[in-house]
Amino acid sequence: MKKFLPYLIIVLIVAAIVGIFLSRASKQQMLTVYEGNTEKKALNIKLNHYQDTQCGMPIKHLEDSAQVIAPDGKTWFFDDVGCMAKWMEDKKFKDKLTIWVYAIDTKRWIDADKAWYSLTDHTPMHYGFGAYEKKRDNYIDFDTMTLKMLRNENMSNPYYRRELLGQH
Repeated sequence: MKKFLPYLIIVLIVAAIVGIFLSRASKQQMLTVYEGNTEKKALNIKLNHYQDTQCGMPIKHLEDSAQVIAPDGKTWFFDDVGCMAKWMEDKKFKDKLTIWVYAIDTKRWIDADKAWYSLTDHTPMHYGFGAYEKKRDNYIDFDTMTLKMLRNENMSNPYYRRELLGQH
């Protein structure tokens, strides 16, 4: 029996590894990119099934989410507007994109260029840029939001956060 013990242990380890791989393969995979959105319309996001293209987090709430569509209909998803701005930074085709953000105030998808962005919302990645359809005091436009994101002038930066919240 002692001669067979090492072989038995190896067989059990291999069986456990195979079982883990099979169980993971049978689970539904997260969607990060959708192809074929030639109408360039905002897609219905199934929560906890779509994954942020930039940070890899699952999209758990429509609020703060965004969708970016290339001219060929390829669509990427984001759980935070800041992730979307970061992802677009080095894309050569960024001027040809259709961008949708979910408006927190009207609960619908709107053109990102027409949205207004708060600076201090609680967002999934803590950047603070909540998208709104209606302008309020201290809200900024899309280009300013993108610039602030790329300059690290957002709520994830502790120094800038203190400045925004008046905690000098």
